[in-house]
Amino acid sequence: MNGGGNKTLVLAAMIFAVAMTFIDQTIVSIAVPELQKDLGLSATGVQWVINGYLLALAAMFAFGGRIADIAGHRRMVLTGIVIFAGSSALCGATPDTSIAEAWLIFFRVIQGVGAAIMFPAALAIVVSAYPVNERGKALAAFFGITGGLTAIGPLAGGYLSEWTWRAIFWVNIPVALIAIFLTLRAKPDDTRRPAPLDLRGAILIAAGMGLAVLGLQQSSTWGWDDPATWGTIVVGLALLAAFVKVELATPQPLIQLRIFASRAFAVDCAVLFLLSIAFLPMFLFASEYAQLSLGEDPSNAGLYLLTFFGGFAVASQFGGRILDRRGARPSVVAGCAIAAVGYFLWARQLPDLDFDTQWYWVVVAGAGTGLVLGPASTDAVNRAPQTSYGEVTGVTQTVRNFGGSLGLAVLGTILILDLKSRLEDSLTGLGVPAEKADEIADALSQSGGGGASGGFGEHAGARAQEVFKDVQADFALSSRTVFYGMAVAMALAFVVALVRLPGGRVTEVIPGSADQEQAPA
Repeated sequence: MNGGGNKTLVLAAMIFAVAMTFIDQTIVSIAVPELQKDLGLSATGVQWVINGYLLALAAMFAFGGRIADIAGHRRMVLTGIVIFAGSSALCGATPDTSIAEAWLIFFRVIQGVGAAIMFPAALAIVVSAYPVNERGKALAAFFGITGGLTAIGPLAGGYLSEWTWRAIFWVNIPVALIAIFLTLRAKPDDTRRPAPLDLRGAILIAAGMGLAVLGLQQSSTWGWDDPATWGTIVVGLALLAAFVKVELATPQPLIQLRIFASRAFAVDCAVLFLLSIAFLPMFLFASEYAQLSLGEDPSNAGLYLLTFFGGFAVASQFGGRILDRRGARPSVVAGCAIAAVGYFLWARQLPDLDFDTQWYWVVVAGAGTGLVLGPASTDAVNRAPQTSYGEVTGVTQTVRNFGGSLGLAVLGTILILDLKSRLEDSLTGLGVPAEKADEIADALSQSGGGGASGGFGEHAGARAQEVFKDVQADFALSSRTVFYGMAVAMALAFVVALVRLPGGRVTEVIPGSADQEQAPA
């Protein structure tokens, strides 16, 4: 453990370190139109500017967690910061030439690798800096602040891209310098635990996660009836199955799969998986709803998301205190129920197209999520031996990332199909020929409704505004269906936590006891 006076500085340093990765999840999306205009990116290139980063995260989290344990947490945090900030600078320096698209995608992937190396090590440092009975409060601050930063992305991206789109990448550099300074000043634990690196396992899980997430990401583009979609997912899952078999037979594996023998750890992972099906896609779908159905600009869409994090940040502090005093179960069970109700009632209000009737349910959904994320993540880490905090945070982040990818794919498909059906009905009702209505509906549903106001001019003439209002209403109704899906995911998480999550606080974990159920205090 770090000395008592150092803990707060360690926490601040790690928050700055990972702040860049959270902001980056959403800030780039806002600047996509400027990127495409200035660099002449293709539609596929634009998609990979976003997906390349997320794909690298998914593929490398488990490796990042393990290498942090072997090489030292502080060393890997600093390495990750340098990789992330360096690649951010190079993204901002993308040349305005024919190589622009390949250049930007490549360094976005490197950004993802840097984040995957940095995040598990940073979270492990925070965990090891605090005793078990104080971790809840510490990680509540960690997740509360860093989670809120995700909503800052659209807000910051909107303002920075007005100056230049390059600034959305360069903004990471001063944050990185502060993080490096605080990390060197705090001197968090950097104990190395030399061990052979299971390269076979690393390759299998990277390829398996990468292909499975790729198939899920591309499902909206390729379509679920395309053999490439299912082939990519199936091959990815087959490689993950091979990974499990190899790990169980390897003396020093990449991941000690026996930690899943702890019922509480397995349940925590299941809850985090289901939570991420709702939580991570929420950023995209709520932002699209705010911009299309409510007519907000990207910056105000960021404020819409901040309402969610108002509830999230406050509730996460209560969740951390409950965890420290009574264990994870009370906070996680209550949080899942509250989030399910919040998402359900939020969904019901979406067709009103009035933020004043929604905001309190947005806050409720955020509060429920805040009660779950920190306690479930902390409880999972508390079930791990002290020698593998980096490894376990890599596992939990892999689970969360995969859940988010699944949520984006499934909920995104639901949105596209539902929106296409509603748009066809609306357009034919306004006298647009059925064939043309089908063509327009297909184009708009695939783009999430973007560009609707411009695309209707030639087809609807003087009635373009009336048609666009129908599009706003249709998108709101389709969004309602998606948010109902989020409520279902949280309801399932509630059932899992209620039935299977043990009660009581975890006592100090004995190194090497990951496969044992810790005794409640």
